[in-house]
Amino acid sequence: MKKKKLWEQNPMEALNHNNVEKRKKMNWYARFVLSIIIVTTFIFLVWLLFYAELPQASRDLVNIMVGAYVAVLAKSTDYWFKDKDDPEHKESQDLKEKPE
Repeated sequence: MKKKKLWEQNPMEALNHNNVEKRKKMNWYARFVLSIIIVTTFIFLVWLLFYAELPQASRDLVNIMVGAYVAVLAKSTDYWFKDKDDPEHKESQDLKEKPE
């Protein structure tokens, strides 16, 4: 009901709000897909390290890659579970608090 009223009263503001919401949704999907790729790559590297037959030089390289990838996995986990000040959330709040 509120959206319909906004479209009737101020279509430019409603369009701006709609674009912000669409961009937030697309960013969420992109971040989710990247996180899935990160976790899948990490699991593959661990599988290579413990279950695949590799020459010793390759095993050392995979071991180094797993160690480096732990930091990438930690940053991905921080994104999803750490409390943060998200600029997209702030933009949505600014649109809601904007005087009529």
